[in-house]
Amino acid sequence: MLQADPDVTQHEIAERLGVSTSGLNYCLNALIDKGWVKVQNFSQSKNKFGYIYVLTPQGIAEKAMLTTRFLKRKMAEYDAMKLEINALTSEIKSNATTPNSDKV
Repeated sequence: MLQADPDVTQHEIAERLGVSTSGLNYCLNALIDKGWVKVQNFSQSKNKFGYIYVLTPQGIAEKAMLTTRFLKRKMAEYDAMKLEINALTSEIKSNATTPNSDKV
């Protein structure tokens, strides 16, 4: 959200995320402390305090790293599901071609 709309207010971000403004403020300050977000004074901002929040180069790099990890995890999940589907499909085919000894 910050990258797409740096002029967004804390209240708007909190509302979009479904968290309290004070909770968002706490997290936002932690991101600022980590150096991932910076606050700039911007007189044209719609935010009544005249600040905008911008991802720093370190924040952008972290976002990219987190996205990469997320995508790798999702690809591993996909590969695992694909293997399970193939195993189940083979089992079904095997059961369909094996005569059932329980039938009279």
